[in-house]
Amino acid sequence: MRQGKRLLAQFCFFLLQNPFQKNFITGKIYQGNIKVLCSPGLNCYSCPAAAVSCPIGAIQFFLTGLKSCISLYITGFLMIMGVVFGRFICGYACPMGLLQDLLYRIKTPKILLRLRFLRYIKYFVLAVSVVLLPVVANEFFGWGQPWFCKYICPSSTILGALPLLLANDFLRGLVGVQFILKVILAVGILSTAVFIYRIFCRVLCPLGAIYALFNKFSILHMVCDREKCLSCGSCSRECQIMLTPALQPNAPECVRCGKCVNACQNKALACKINSRKLLI
Repeated sequence: MRQGKRLLAQFCFFLLQNPFQKNFITGKIYQGNIKVLCSPGLNCYSCPAAAVSCPIGAIQFFLTGLKSCISLYITGFLMIMGVVFGRFICGYACPMGLLQDLLYRIKTPKILLRLRFLRYIKYFVLAVSVVLLPVVANEFFGWGQPWFCKYICPSSTILGALPLLLANDFLRGLVGVQFILKVILAVGILSTAVFIYRIFCRVLCPLGAIYALFNKFSILHMVCDREKCLSCGSCSRECQIMLTPALQPNAPECVRCGKCVNACQNKALACKINSRKLLI
């Protein structure tokens, strides 16, 4: 029941961020006043239905010198989201998270992996493709590109480029090798997501990397009542990210899916608001 409610919340957040569904047919991108606001999740600016922008895209546009007035806004926005929610955003408000959750529901054998070292790749992607390359390009050449969006991001491919191509004859004539390679990458990520839980979130997502830094300190956090905990391991067996929630309830990789909470028969685990941090 809890997972059904979470899935419903994910769909609601998706529609809230992407209300202009008819644009998928017309092939137009909404560019109204509210587009200056950012989604808390990886929701592509170029998605025809999107009412808001992607925070990772906004960071890159600022660092490449294409935008000059959003640095404090986007930095403050991401810090507030991180401090308040942590990776709860990944579990409930990100369209890419929703897509991967739906794919993982397909009845196939599943592969449970800890991804001990691969999980650090997302920090490298954040540092290099989102920050370093745009800064270097702007500093030495006076211009830059949104490297992550252009060469890696599956959200921009699936939610942005493909719907626009389907609806616009002119754009289909501009498709080149770069886009084909990006489609192959997106297909590879989504195919893997059928077998490995949230592979993109855990390995490549720079936004997940940012929120992971706040997970241990966020106001909305997981708690384990050690007096109630029986150390039975049921929470660990249920965790598809291969964490040990009883010992590390606020691990950086936890997306607050709540499956460990459901699995705990003694109700030792819970997602709560840290009132002490609110007072600070």
